[in-house]
Amino acid sequence: MRTATRVVPAPGSLAAGTSAIPEGSEIELDFRLEAVMEGVLVTGTAEARYEGECARCLDPVSRSFEGSYQELFRYPEEDAYGRTEDVPDEEDGEEDYYLEGDLLDLEQVVRDATVLALPLSPLCRDDCPGLCVECGVKLAEAGADHGHGERVDPRWEALRKLGGLSGDA
Repeated sequence: MRTATRVVPAPGSLAAGTSAIPEGSEIELDFRLEAVMEGVLVTGTAEARYEGECARCLDPVSRSFEGSYQELFRYPEEDAYGRTEDVPDEEDGEEDYYLEGDLLDLEQVVRDATVLALPLSPLCRDDCPGLCVECGVKLAEAGADHGHGERVDPRWEALRKLGGLSGDA
């Protein structure tokens, strides 16, 4: 078993919804490598900062987050003479990872873990009230007395008058 921590630059296109990890920013990887019968089991976390915009008020958001991963890198299959065979095609739809000599490539595993951990709709704060649907002003800045008066859809005005007549009768 071996444990390690590495800081690597983020590859491009790590995004989900309105949040993304900027290309070239740092991703801190903590991982443990364990030799098992089928190959090498990699377990770890990826910590990075994402940037985006609040899903309610559109203010910029930048926060740290962490994604975890666990993946088995299989030993290459060998024939009866010890020769490495081509990696078999999997028919069950699962993607298997294989060791390439003494090396394993964590890029796709880290990419999957970070993209799945990114918030699809980040918020600047949990109680963000968002924008006014009438005028678009930020409700957090507008105050509690913000309003536009009583606005009635003109298509309902006839029913409103009819209701007033029935109350008088």
